[in-house]
Amino acid sequence: MVRLFIASLCLSASLQAAAQTDNPLSTTHEPSGYVPDGYELEWSDEFDSGTTLNSNDWTHEMKSKGWVNNELQYYVNHKTPEGALITEVKDDALIIRCLKENGRVFSGRVYAKARQGWTYGYIEGRIKLPKGKGTWPAFWMMPVNFRSWPADGEIDIMEEVGYHPNYVSSSLHANAHVHSNGTQVTHEMLCEGAEDGYHVYGIEWTAEKITTYVDGRKQLEYANRGLGRDDWPYDAPFYIILNLAWGGDWGGAQGVDESALPVEMLIDYVRVYQKAEGSPTAIRPVAALAGRTDAAIYDLQGRRLVRPGKGLYIQNGHKYYAIPK
Repeated sequence: MVRLFIASLCLSASLQAAAQTDNPLSTTHEPSGYVPDGYELEWSDEFDSGTTLNSNDWTHEMKSKGWVNNELQYYVNHKTPEGALITEVKDDALIIRCLKENGRVFSGRVYAKARQGWTYGYIEGRIKLPKGKGTWPAFWMMPVNFRSWPADGEIDIMEEVGYHPNYVSSSLHANAHVHSNGTQVTHEMLCEGAEDGYHVYGIEWTAEKITTYVDGRKQLEYANRGLGRDDWPYDAPFYIILNLAWGGDWGGAQGVDESALPVEMLIDYVRVYQKAEGSPTAIRPVAALAGRTDAAIYDLQGRRLVRPGKGLYIQNGHKYYAIPK
C-alpha cells in the first residue's frame, strides 16, 4: 500500500484546551474546547454507566480473520468463546481489547447508529491508543447506505499502526482518490504521547469541506471542488466506527509481535455536534442541481418533497439544513 505523508507535530491536549485534565489517563465530562462556533451537541456517549455498550446506539461486528485488509483478528460480539471481555464499559471509558485465546486473536469493532448515521457536523472522540507492533486502531466513518467501495466514500478521522507509534493519520477514500492506486487524500502527524494518554481526534464535515484535527490542531483539509460524486461522495449519512485491528496490509506491514498481546484501546467519549437550529449548513449553489432554482423543496437526489423532515435540502438553487417546526 502506498501512503504519502506530510509529517507535523501536534501539541498536547493540556496545552490546547484548558478544559482537559493534566493527567493524560483521566477521563472527563468537560467540553474539549475544540468545538467550532455554531454547533450544538446532537448525540454523545460518555461511557459512564453500565458495563456494556448501549445496544440502542451500538452494534458489534462479527467476522473471521481475513475479512478485510488481510487482518488477523476475529471480531466478536463483546466476548471471546471462552468468555474474555473484548468490549467493556469501565471507569468512565469504553475498552476495546485485542487478545489471544486458544491460538486465535480476538478483537472488537463497533458501530454507532449504523442504520441512521449523521450528515455533516463536528464529531470528536477522546482516545488512548494501544502499544505494540501489529496494532491498527481506528476512529472512522462509513456510509449508511453502502453499496460499493470506494464509490460510496470512507472517512478516516484517525488511524495509527503500532510499528510507527504516535504517528496518527487522517484519510479520505472515493473513486477519485483511493489508496489502492496511490491517489488517496492522507495526512499524518506526530502526536506525542498518543499511546500513553488520551488525545482528542475530531472532524468538521460540511458541504464545502472536510477538516480533521488532533487536539485542536488541523490535520487534513479537503474541499468539495464541485467535481461530482467520484470526488465528493460525502453528502450522505455516515456512521461512526471504532475498531482495533491486528496485523493486515498496513498494521502488519512490518510483521506482528504477539508478545505485545493483550492490548487495549481506550475511548473516553464520542460526541456528535451539528449546526444550531436555523443555521444553514451550506449556502451556495449546487452544480448538480443547478436546474432546481424554484421555490419548491428538493432532497439531494433532486426529488421534490412536500413535507421535509430534519436534514439537508435544495431550495432556490441553494443547499440548506432544515429543522421542521
